[in-house]
Amino acid sequence: MGRSLRLNQEARWGLIFALPWIVAFLVFTAYPILLAVKMSYLDINLLQVEKARFVGFDNWVRAVQDPVFWKALFNVVYNQAIFISLSFVVAMVFAALLKEIRYGGTFFRTMYFLPVVTSVTVAMLIFKFIADPQGPIQQSLIEMGLLEKPVFWTFSKWLPMPILAIFNTWKWFGVQLLIFLGGMLSINPEILEAAAVDGAGAWTRFRRITLPLLRPQIIFVLTMNLINGLQMFTEVFLTFDLYGGPYGSGLTPVLYIYTKGFTEMEMGYAATLGLFLAAIIFVAQQLQSRILTRQTAGE
Repeated sequence: MGRSLRLNQEARWGLIFALPWIVAFLVFTAYPILLAVKMSYLDINLLQVEKARFVGFDNWVRAVQDPVFWKALFNVVYNQAIFISLSFVVAMVFAALLKEIRYGGTFFRTMYFLPVVTSVTVAMLIFKFIADPQGPIQQSLIEMGLLEKPVFWTFSKWLPMPILAIFNTWKWFGVQLLIFLGGMLSINPEILEAAAVDGAGAWTRFRRITLPLLRPQIIFVLTMNLINGLQMFTEVFLTFDLYGGPYGSGLTPVLYIYTKGFTEMEMGYAATLGLFLAAIIFVAQQLQSRILTRQTAGE
């Protein structure tokens, strides 16, 4: 009886401490999702809510057949293919180097993480300045003979997403670096020492021991990048117009949803696109997790 009473009291206190999170989840997550589901079946303008009308699955059919949405999705997948590959390599290399540093490791970790805590808006404005046709990067490349003339990359058909991938690599690789570094430091050094005694070189130890043991961190980083990447907004919003530039090469799904909902006032269709994007992210994340898990099990 006393044990049961104690468990009930612990459960009650646990619920009390969890209550703020539960309320926040219901108000800021569950309710907006339910509202979005409701709005996805309506043709509704937020400025004329009283004129909302039920359209059934018309918004969903339109979303599936919308070429602009699929173009935006292609853009962000193109961007993430470059960003994930580039940031993964950069973060892994710097993590391996930092692991071997005996002095000044804290300083370098701080410096590499500094872009992460910098506002995206501030960082993007600085990046736009230095990457501008008249900015220091292009002017230096011209002086060195590596570039014939300035490149107006925001008006290009294929350059915006690779350029933004480079920016995001600089901005966010610090997070991945710390995750990989933490994983490397958790590896038992005796395993690596035994491999070295057996004649394994540094590259062999890294490829055969370190990388396999970092599989949990790698899965987490790839999943995090996938989810965040498909929701890219601020970078393109600050760089292009609401339609992603003259070729739509800077358009992303979230920017397109924003345009439909708050510029063209098609809130019902914007809600549908938001749910559709959430479903795509969920499916992509599940596929990625299954592939990586099977590879882990196979090894």
